[in-house]
Amino acid sequence: MSLDLDQDVRDPAGEAVATVASCPFHQDVAAAERPGRTEQKTLVLTGGSRGIGHATAKLFSDAGWRILTCSRQPFDGGRCPWDAGAANHVQVDLSDRQAIPRAIAEIKAKLDGAPLHALINNAAISPKATDGGRLDSLSTSVETWMTVFHVNFLGPILLARGLFEELKRGQGAVVNVTSIVGTRVHPFAGTAYATSKAALACLTREMAHDFAPHGIRVNAIAPGEIKTEMVSPETEARFSPLIPMRRIGAPEEVAKVLFFLCSDAASYVTGEEIQINGGQHL
Repeated sequence: MSLDLDQDVRDPAGEAVATVASCPFHQDVAAAERPGRTEQKTLVLTGGSRGIGHATAKLFSDAGWRILTCSRQPFDGGRCPWDAGAANHVQVDLSDRQAIPRAIAEIKAKLDGAPLHALINNAAISPKATDGGRLDSLSTSVETWMTVFHVNFLGPILLARGLFEELKRGQGAVVNVTSIVGTRVHPFAGTAYATSKAALACLTREMAHDFAPHGIRVNAIAPGEIKTEMVSPETEARFSPLIPMRRIGAPEEVAKVLFFLCSDAASYVTGEEIQINGGQHL
């Protein structure tokens, strides 16, 4: 008897008794729970303390991955209750050019020769005016522009280059988090933030081309309005009617796409920027 590997095996009563081909998440869970496993998949995640980053760290951790987090803040075990969190945390300010090489060296030391299976560049900053308003192309200072680009644009490529050998060893994946504002003017996101995300989308294509011969895939996701701590009820009420799906997204929905791009299910996907916005870009 031949089996369709995308279907369940069913008993005579029609009940599913086994899944021949598991989803990537459950495949990793099964591998993590397998007795005598010799290797644990490892993710380096920037900006993992809240919102999309926090949901991503939780999902990968639940799947049995080791999570190395990088952020400006110390590790908060109350907010991030995954195993070995503090020992796997690197505190780094990505706007500090001299701090990034030190962070890379610390990550390498924590890996201790082990392969790196995924790098997710999620950290980003979006400065506001003193009154909380949007900084446009006329009001953004050169210093602000440089700081934003260093975190949002240079940080991802510096980390990917610095961890190149580890990613190559793991035949890993890089995912850059861009934004819907990289392709349209947004009422709240400033010009420096928007242009840095547009540049990161272009960089993703260049990286995909350059890293592919080494077995490393590079993709991007472009979230739209996502319900995080920074989104007020007023903002949600304003944007929801403008989105075809009539709601804003949840961080967990973004995390699932990130997991797909880092999994074997996306083994032939590179150079893509996936829109996650409920149709807002249409």
